[in-house]
Amino acid sequence: MATRSLARELALLVLGQVSDQKPTAAADLAMDSVLEQALESLMQHWRESLDSSADELEQAQQTLLDSELQVDGPAAMPKSREHLRSCLSMAEQVLNGLSASLELPRLLMLGDQEQIRRGAMERVSCVLDKRDRIDSELDSVMEGWRLSRLPRLDRDILRLAIVDLRDLATPAPVAFSEAVELANRYSDEQGRRMINGVLRRFHDAASRAVG
Repeated sequence: MATRSLARELALLVLGQVSDQKPTAAADLAMDSVLEQALESLMQHWRESLDSSADELEQAQQTLLDSELQVDGPAAMPKSREHLRSCLSMAEQVLNGLSASLELPRLLMLGDQEQIRRGAMERVSCVLDKRDRIDSELDSVMEGWRLSRLPRLDRDILRLAIVDLRDLATPAPVAFSEAVELANRYSDEQGRRMINGVLRRFHDAASRAVG
């Protein structure tokens, strides 16, 4: 994995440990401590998601079995099968996320740690220093939603993408691709669609303003 991608992912984990309500300076963050807390929080998130996924799978399987035994079961079976497929897809996503989380510490060890840390903290500093402006700009293209209503990880993925576009001169296609990749690892299908749509509207609005 490229150093830049690792730095962006590390920045996402660090931001997850910073309060959205209380101002925090990047210089006040102890990287090793924050990263350890971030990885622990992430593992706890996936453990809870895996438990939830297992419960959903059990319910979907039971519903499918019940529909096979009922007189009007055949009519309900397509819906039951679709529920089961959805649960299997959710379980696959959780397992992929858990696998990626377990792999991250090894990737950080193999990479240029100092360069990765510098890149991560540069992104964290930009987000923390300019969060009000970034959030306001994102809210302007949310189309009926507010940024505050999104899950924290989705908010931070969007914020990091704006930093890439505005402060690090990352080409839009690259910034979009990296944001979607983070969403693939840490969000769900709805989150991925939301992130992709918001970033495209943001870029289109910025392009019109320049034009």
